Amino acid sequence: MATDSAMKWYVVRAIGGQENKVQSYIETEISRLGLSDFVSQVIVPKEKVVQIKDGKKIHKEKVYFPGYIMVEANLSGEVPHVIKSITGVIGFLGETKGGEPVPMRKSEVNRMLGKVDELSVQDENVAIPFDIGETVKVVDGPFNGFDGTIEKVNEEKRKLEVMVKIFGRKTPLELSYMQVEKI
Repeated sequence: MATDSAMKWYVVRAIGGQENKVQSYIETEISRLGLSDFVSQVIVPKEKVVQIKDGKKIHKEKVYFPGYIMVEANLSGEVPHVIKSITGVIGFLGETKGGEPVPMRKSEVNRMLGKVDELSVQDENVAIPFDIGETVKVVDGPFNGFDGTIEKVNEEKRKLEVMVKIFGRKTPLELSYMQVEKI
């Protein structure tokens, strides 16, 4: 029975585009061979991306580090050979030819796992949710309650120029994405 102290994180290189498949191959093979005590987690770091398609928000997951899979394992005995022999696995990262796989530093692991967590709660404003010519309602600021038409979209600053009718006159306002909502 392996102790947790012997568990370290390693990076397995996989054929790009097949990360999820390789992840499940590793998990299946490890449990089939009864080596679950030696491999505790197999993670494909992903980020959540929101795309706007036909006016609808579509949540998608994108692999964050294409071609890399994180494995928390105690690489003793047959474990490294088992993992290397799995379809789609190229090998371990950081190994010299024929040498030992190099474990990741704790700081790297936390950064990558932190990244995974951070990304799952990240703000959904990944794709631009607004189009020029669209009518929006101002929901924040001094012009709260007014309707306006989007004239310009500034992606970098996450700002919109909205033309609002105030006392019968059209007035351009610069508003952030959070200050307006679709009608």
